[in-house]
Amino acid sequence: MTDRARPVPESAFARSLRVGQVASGFAGATVMGLANQVLRGQGADLGRAALTPANALRVAGGLSALRGAAMKLGQMLSMDSGLALPPEFSAPLAQLQANAPPMPPAQLKQVLARAWGPDWLARFQRFEVRPLAAASIGQVHRAVTRDGRDLAIKVQFPGIARSIDSDIATLGRLMRLPGVLPRDVDIAPFLAAARAQLHDEADYMREARALTRFRAALGEDFIVPQVWDDLTTPQVLAMEFIDSQPIDALADHPQTTRDRAMAQLVWLTLHELFELGQMQTDPNFANYRLAPDGRIVLLDFGATRDIASVDAQNYRALLRALLAQDRDAMSALMQRIGYFRGDVPPARRDLIVDLAMRASGPLRQDEPYDFGNATLIEDILREGQALGQARDFWHVPPAEMLFLHRKIAGMYLLGQRLRARVALRPLVAAYSSDSRLAARQLASAMTPAVARQSDSPPNW
Repeated sequence: MTDRARPVPESAFARSLRVGQVASGFAGATVMGLANQVLRGQGADLGRAALTPANALRVAGGLSALRGAAMKLGQMLSMDSGLALPPEFSAPLAQLQANAPPMPPAQLKQVLARAWGPDWLARFQRFEVRPLAAASIGQVHRAVTRDGRDLAIKVQFPGIARSIDSDIATLGRLMRLPGVLPRDVDIAPFLAAARAQLHDEADYMREARALTRFRAALGEDFIVPQVWDDLTTPQVLAMEFIDSQPIDALADHPQTTRDRAMAQLVWLTLHELFELGQMQTDPNFANYRLAPDGRIVLLDFGATRDIASVDAQNYRALLRALLAQDRDAMSALMQRIGYFRGDVPPARRDLIVDLAMRASGPLRQDEPYDFGNATLIEDILREGQALGQARDFWHVPPAEMLFLHRKIAGMYLLGQRLRARVALRPLVAAYSSDSRLAARQLASAMTPAVARQSDSPPNW
């Protein structure tokens, strides 16, 4: 991975210059697109000229080089599945979910010297300079301390935390370029929520507290790494290294094992939303791994978001309406949550409710839902393209909704990867009631069935 290493721009000037270059290329390509439309005798369409896959790739490449808030904002824009940006533009941005280039070893040593002091290496028997992984905020290294602790150490890219505000402001100007979004779309609330989320993710002390809370809340049902406070700082997070395999390893296990693992992950998502009041909203497959004893390892709690009780109540009410197929209640609750504005014409509102009804179909099944042979997400994206093309009624959904849908879509895709079959209605029905008793009974019933038993032991 070190052969892909690229220095992270640290100063606000260097980062703004890089975004300015992206914006200039974006604007130039848009002008050329308009000229081509005119030469071909087509009507000049600024949106069609701006929101092209080539422009999206140009933006994605620039944000990937910057990493940090710039890259994270690109990831957020790729989460909306056509609600704010057309799929042909947001799809290339989804590539930002892949590994980022790591920082060079010399820059890494400077970061660690600032965090731990110039003699930091004396604390370790071994410190692997080659990272295990690199993402938008930082990269992870394996190390063994002098007292024998086997650690995974997450190191934040330099300058990331202090560049968040300037990155968001600069990228906000990029998003306001003509043709990117309709003039009447107010992106200020989205940018404010993104800024707050990014400040949270850049605070590794906050992530350490989230790890500790989830570790205590989930007990033995999942494996959550222990945090080592003596080596943890706001820019460096030291955790125990967990010997594990990628979650994809489950794909070769018996059907019952795959089904139980997927059921447990669905339960975890519901439990986070309705019981814990916190949700890890990054469903990247790399954040789920498989331990030798068959339990699922949970990693990366930087994207953990607090869930307000009023939001949980609204989603619980929406879940009840979805299960009951009550379209009037669905429409009112979806407007309250932010799926559409109050001035959306009735016909378009009906289309959005139709999509929600279609998407929630698996939740109403008592029989196992076959993730492996389903095409639900593809169907929803195809059916939603007409909504994405109606620029007069675009709006940017609340960030909380985008993150929740990102988590749900990620779980669905993981179910596809595992070819799991899970009866979803019994799982969600337990959480559709305001009473917590049914959910607690479900949790206690699932713990031995999912976490510790299988018809066939894992074949390691």
